[in-house]
This record gives sequence, structure tokens and C-alpha cells, in this order.
Amino acid sequence: MISDSVTNRIVVFSGKGGVGKTTVAVNLACLFSQRSHQVGLLDADITGPNVLQMMGISEHPQAVDEKLLPHERHGIKVVSLASLLPANAPVIWRGPMRSKAVEQLMDDTEWGDIDTLIMDLPPGTGDEALTVAQKASPQLAIVVTTPQEVALLDARRAINFAKELKIPTIAIIENMAGLICPHCGERVDLFGTGGGLAEAIRQDIAFLGDIPIDPAARIAGDSGTPFVIQEPTSNVANAFGAIVDKIIDLLNAGD
Repeated sequence: MISDSVTNRIVVFSGKGGVGKTTVAVNLACLFSQRSHQVGLLDADITGPNVLQMMGISEHPQAVDEKLLPHERHGIKVVSLASLLPANAPVIWRGPMRSKAVEQLMDDTEWGDIDTLIMDLPPGTGDEALTVAQKASPQLAIVVTTPQEVALLDARRAINFAKELKIPTIAIIENMAGLICPHCGERVDLFGTGGGLAEAIRQDIAFLGDIPIDPAARIAGDSGTPFVIQEPTSNVANAFGAIVDKIIDLLNAGD
């Protein structure tokens, strides 16, 4: 069961899909683990669980005394509904069933001694996000967006959702913030630039930083190796590292 004994409880979510929310959650978890934190990673995206794929996990979970034992990879304890379902099976459940499944993943898992729990929520502000926010009492909500206005429109809803639930600290990460051309080295702002920072200022919340586009990061996620582990000196890994520094400062400031 998740309790207040878990020192750092972080939810990662977005107003819309396709902005790289799970990529952010997975790579943040890896960097927290590398900094000697005991990390749990909960995939609470019931209808689109991708954490196991990105972490390179394919085996079925084990259980002891009716408690689910997390998978362990890269020093992280990982739990996802995907490991309990047949491959490629759709989850055709109404909201209350999805919420119940999230509750069971939180309550019926033997997390052991973890001090940091990162929870990857589904896009939007529906039942699963509400269940996690109410049961886990996160101290930090990270909203992932891309720079363009259509993504920021939904990010605002996610930010207001976190405010309504009185999550103590809310922050933005801007993902897909420019592509560095591998041939000429010039930066191409495919989705615009600066939208995440401007929104953070407008909403009076923290801006954690921006993450550039690197095609190799997509390949790493598809192959099951988090990019910060595969390419630890890359621009993407450096951006994630700076973001983790800011997250730790925010969590310490809230103590």
C-alpha cells in the first residue's frame, strides 16, 4: 500500500496524449534511481500502458501472500496492468472499473522500502487521475506539454485539475522542444518554442525545463532501454538531469 512513508510522491500527467508523458516518467525514474533513491514506478495508464515496453520488461509478475511483486529493472520497482493482461488485449472498461484497477495496483503491491514513487497517469483529467491524486496524496504534479498552443490548451486543464485537488506543487516540462539537425547542427523548432515557460509564468507554477527531440530517444524507448541509460552524455540526458535537480529542490522546499 502507498502511504505517507514514501517520501517523494510524484504524478506525471498531461492534458492530451502524444506529448511524451511516459517517456518523461520512465527517464525521471531512472535518474532518481541513479542518485541512490529507492524508486517505484507505477503505470496508472490503464487503457494505454507503455511503461513495461520502455523499460524492457516482458515477463509476467509474481505474487506472494496475495500481494503483487513489482518487476525490477535498472534498480526500479515497476508495476503495470499490462503485465497482467494478454499481449495486445484492449481494456474495454468503464471508468469505475479502471479506477478500481488503479486502486488495486496501489494497494495490493508489495512495494517494499521505496522513498520515491513516480506515477505515470493517463492523459486528461478522468477517473484514474482522480483516484491516484486522492489516494496517493502526491506532493508534486508534473504536467508534460509540447510548445504549441493546441497542447498548451489541454495542459491548462491539467494544471487546473491539479490546483483543484490541492496538490502542493505543480510544475511544467516542455517536451519536444526543438530538433538539432544531425547534418548541419541547426536547431529546428518543429512545434514552436517557449510555450511551456510562458505558461508556467502565466500560471505562477514552476518550470522544470525543456527536452529536445532526438530520434535516438524514440528508438531507445521502442527497444526497452531508457535513453538516459543508453546515452548518458546526450543533450536529452543532460536536460533530464537538470530537471531532476530542480525536482529535488522543489521537493526539499516543500518539506
